[in-house]
Amino acid sequence: MKLIKLDAIDSTNDFLKSLSSQDELENFTVVTAENQTKGKGQMGAKWSSETGKNLIMSVLVKDFLFDNEQVFNLSIVVSLAVLDALKSLNIPDLCIKWPNDIMSYNKKIGGILIENTLKSDGRIVSVVGIGINVNQTNYKDLPRGSSLAVISGKTFDKENLAILITEKIQEKIELWITSSSLFWIDYFNSLFKKGVPMPFKNLQDKNFMGIIQGVSPIGKLQVLLEDDSVSEFEIKEIQMLY
Repeated sequence: MKLIKLDAIDSTNDFLKSLSSQDELENFTVVTAENQTKGKGQMGAKWSSETGKNLIMSVLVKDFLFDNEQVFNLSIVVSLAVLDALKSLNIPDLCIKWPNDIMSYNKKIGGILIENTLKSDGRIVSVVGIGINVNQTNYKDLPRGSSLAVISGKTFDKENLAILITEKIQEKIELWITSSSLFWIDYFNSLFKKGVPMPFKNLQDKNFMGIIQGVSPIGKLQVLLEDDSVSEFEIKEIQMLY
């Protein structure tokens, strides 16, 4: 595993994408940064972090995805890998808020942004951006945010966590062929607020009640509605009100 450590960068994902287009980079190359000036979340949302306090990393993943219909498989692998790494640090009550926010109790402690590039030879090369709130303790402007330090009362080594997460991703990718159905089950069992009535908001700002039933093979959230029908939603088509 090749580890590239940066002090400050606009985006570790953008840096790694640029690097991977120029060189034949080793699979699972990792880029970390102490500060990221243009951090991104899902669908272009901004993500910011106190300098030096949190884990900001991107991982190169090649030779796993071979079809656009499979891209959510990598989201499952990565989110479960992050959960495994955090469980080993005794972080309590972990779950995944669809599609891949990492939660402890009702607080968000991390997020994942996967960007896929289709190469001219048909290969899909993925850059997996992971942000984990590690040693930051001030969340006065983010009432739904928290960190490993706030939850556990301890500080953590960010580099060790980056290595651990990457090792977990590698392990799960190696096991995917024989264990993919088990990973899907683990992902569903780890979903935040699954199986309980929850208020949601749609793109028209209309509130409605629903129950999370699962996730489709291409990653859409399946929600049981009050009329007993099940609807599927893309990212940003639905907001959970919790």
